[in-house]
Amino acid sequence: MKFTFNFPDLGEGLEEGTIMEWYVKAGQHVKMGDSLVQMETDKVVADIPSPKDGVIAQLFGDEGDVVKVGSPLVIIELVGEAAEKETDEDAGAVVGTLEVAGKKDAIMASSDEGRKVLATPVARAMAKQLGIDINEISGSGPSGRVKKEDILNFNDQNKYSTPQADADKSSTSFVSDESFKSTAEDVTYKPLTQIRKTIAKNMLQSKHNAAHMSVFEEVEISGLMDVRARYKQRFADKGVKLTYLPFIVKAVAQALKHHPQLNSQIDTENNRMIYRNRYHIAIAVDAPDGLVVPVIRDADKLSIFQIAGQIGELANKARTRKLTLDDLKDGCFSITSFGSFGGIFATPVLNYPQAGILGIGRILKTPVVKDDEIVVGNIMPLSLTVDHRIVDGGETTRFIYKIMEYLTDPISFLMEE
Repeated sequence: MKFTFNFPDLGEGLEEGTIMEWYVKAGQHVKMGDSLVQMETDKVVADIPSPKDGVIAQLFGDEGDVVKVGSPLVIIELVGEAAEKETDEDAGAVVGTLEVAGKKDAIMASSDEGRKVLATPVARAMAKQLGIDINEISGSGPSGRVKKEDILNFNDQNKYSTPQADADKSSTSFVSDESFKSTAEDVTYKPLTQIRKTIAKNMLQSKHNAAHMSVFEEVEISGLMDVRARYKQRFADKGVKLTYLPFIVKAVAQALKHHPQLNSQIDTENNRMIYRNRYHIAIAVDAPDGLVVPVIRDADKLSIFQIAGQIGELANKARTRKLTLDDLKDGCFSITSFGSFGGIFATPVLNYPQAGILGIGRILKTPVVKDDEIVVGNIMPLSLTVDHRIVDGGETTRFIYKIMEYLTDPISFLMEE
């Protein structure tokens, strides 16, 4: 009996995913829990496990193809008891909850008959744009996988041009063949990843649905720098890197307790405000595929050491594409630290529907006045964006001043506990 397994909803309103790599081929035996395919969603890259024991009868989609939730992924020919128990009503059902597959090895073999060439999504998109038959190319990657470099080399050797260049060539007789080759090489085409598509969608949604207002401040943090310097090595001895971010996360969580409007969201459809009673702080991480915002849950209850440890763990998971949906959900306020790249001030875009996001700029040595004397100070620039529908200017200012109070005297918010 045949069972159609559809692309499941992995949670958080998932609509589609991109096939990154097939682990199976037609005719292959699989057991329940074996990884079938690696899918990139708008939040994570996940292996999709088989829900049944059986033999793969058919695969739907090539690597790089976008698959909608509920659309077929594979057809499995059930064998033994599984076939006897299966009913027509069960076939084709969308699995809502999946166990994490334990198998990580990719199965690359394929038959010569009806062979689909192995290629990266970028290579497929580039070959299509250049009008190249990807089956003509010998790949240099693992198991003969065609990579971007293979497409470029093939294009260079065969002087392919883009479809647009071919159209131009037919109507412009005085342009040389060399110029067509140059036209193809002057641009590089890369398909949008699911993460980048989601970033674009979320940024527009935020701008269209919230009334952005930003305020800028500077806080002198010599006291905080002394505390960090004092404990940095102790943390390192325990395998934890101590930066300024854990103190900022803690300060924000404590400040939100004093200013609950910043820990809320507006529900216009039901004419109400939603105030959160827990303090889950989202931190922006610059991952290879785009910005992701994992969440430190109940940050107000964690020590600086615990927060620092979680920041390191989440950042590593983001950069190795191992974040889970649980790592990314339920954030109530966001922090983005662009100062590590050299920025001073910015106007951060709200992580909608959150009420606020705090941007941290590069720390500067600058003259400041202390006790009526000019001394060298250490200034941390702060950029706070809020949803002006939720928070007025006065409350916004009081909130950022509370954060500044904590950062000026980091022992103060620890004493509050």
